[in-house]
Amino acid sequence: MPAETAGQVIVIVHHRARDEQELAAVRAAYHRISERMTGVPGLLGNELLRSAVDPTSVLVVSRWADREAFQDWERGPDHREDTAPLRPYRDTRLPVPFGIYEVNAAY
Repeated sequence: MPAETAGQVIVIVHHRARDEQELAAVRAAYHRISERMTGVPGLLGNELLRSAVDPTSVLVVSRWADREAFQDWERGPDHREDTAPLRPYRDTRLPVPFGIYEVNAAY
C-alpha cells in the first residue's frame, strides 16, 4: 500500500435528489460546505458523485488523513453547522445514510 494512503479514512454520505431542482440544490449545498471546510485539519478532499444507475442517488465522499482527524472535526463545534445545508437531502431510504471506511489496501 502506498505510504500516503495508509491510515486514511473515507467517509461516504448518501443523499437523494428526486428531480433536477433538488439536484441543483444538492450541488449548491455541496459547494457551500466545501468552501466552508477548506483548511479543516486532516481533510484531504471531497467529491460529489451521482449514480449512473439511479440518478436520484447522490454521494458525498470525503477523504481524511486518519480517523482521529475525522473524529476531531465530527466532535467539534462546527460539524453540525458545516453540514446543515445538505442534511435535508439525506437518503432516508437507507437505514444508515453514511459509512466510515479505513483504507486497508491501495495501489
